[in-house]
Amino acid sequence: MNFIVCLKQVPETESVRIDPKTGTLMRTTVKGIINPYDLYALEASLRLREARGGKIVVLSMGPPQAEESLREAISYGVDEAILLCDRPFAGADTLATSYTLAKAIEKIGGFDLIICGKETTDGSTAQVGPQLAQRLSLPYATYVRKIDVKDREIVVERSLENGYQVLVLPLPALITVTKEIGRVRIPSIRGRMRAKRENIPIWGANDIDASLERIGLKGSATQVVNIFSPPVKKEREIIEGSAEDQAKRLLDILETQGILKR
Repeated sequence: MNFIVCLKQVPETESVRIDPKTGTLMRTTVKGIINPYDLYALEASLRLREARGGKIVVLSMGPPQAEESLREAISYGVDEAILLCDRPFAGADTLATSYTLAKAIEKIGGFDLIICGKETTDGSTAQVGPQLAQRLSLPYATYVRKIDVKDREIVVERSLENGYQVLVLPLPALITVTKEIGRVRIPSIRGRMRAKRENIPIWGANDIDASLERIGLKGSATQVVNIFSPPVKKEREIIEGSAEDQAKRLLDILETQGILKR
């Protein structure tokens, strides 16, 4: 089987800083890491390759520094990594991102299963996987916690709020996985050494024959107008008295601040 894993470099949560004047992410001070859920997608592909054989290609769209995350992915034992990096890709929402990834996957070809993390920690939309499947006309399942391959189909368990659902998908297909798929392994020393010297091809818009009107900001149906951290207010008031008195005082405060109208 041949696998494609979609991977994204995201800001490390603890290092995220927002410029208070512009409302934009201060990227020069932010450390990039592999999206945690994509590590589970990576682990799922490695386990399936161990059981079924084949090849794993990791694909990522991002700025030049995203190459660091691809090298980390190589250290886990994947076969190839490709970076989609071009200025016109910048500012893409999920719609433009899924289009760009789909064009790259069409160029790669020869895949049996595409695996994505269930969502990214910087956006948490969980939209790219399903959108990508729709663009490639593939059957798909989201929130997958278990995979079993049988001939030319896969049987998956899909997590639900109150249980799970068993689905059978013909191959080729796409799935997004949760952390229940299994613990992520630790890269070997040999893998880390290989990652340092591995050549990672960089593809631009022309390489994947992408329309400039459908990528980046131009191809995005949505745009982030502003990002801000909620202001920290230090004023505190301890409300005492009976439960009835506390409730009345709380309602008065909410009404005074315009939060509640009675």
